[in-house]
Amino acid sequence: MSYMTEDSKKTEIDWQQVLSPQEFNVLRQAGTERPFTGEYWDTTTQGVYSCRACGAELFASDTKFDASCGWPSFYAPLAEDRVRYITDETMGMKRVEVRCANCDSHMGHVFEGEGFKTPTDLRYCMNSLSLSLRETQG
Repeated sequence: MSYMTEDSKKTEIDWQQVLSPQEFNVLRQAGTERPFTGEYWDTTTQGVYSCRACGAELFASDTKFDASCGWPSFYAPLAEDRVRYITDETMGMKRVEVRCANCDSHMGHVFEGEGFKTPTDLRYCMNSLSLSLRETQG
């Protein structure tokens, strides 16, 4: 998304006022929810997954797959301009962090070459707390 919205101008204090403490930890402080505890890790409901902070549409349910990892996993975003990527060298490893391109909230990480039989060979491992699901008729 190449435009600025009110959400992309919010300060961290603004975010603290609109997000729960758990949402703030994950979305704004790059925390991670425990596996197999999030709302969407095993959901098969048809719809569009949006950033829980700003509502930007990020993933479609038809790209969601069971990676047996305990977090909702997708093989592609709705469009490349919906997310941005940051090299993450925390926790003693090199990973690629995924953020919402609109509000810069932490979504999770993307992994490549894990052997999943998906069209992209990518696993966008997202936190349920980073997402909201809007159901659509399947």
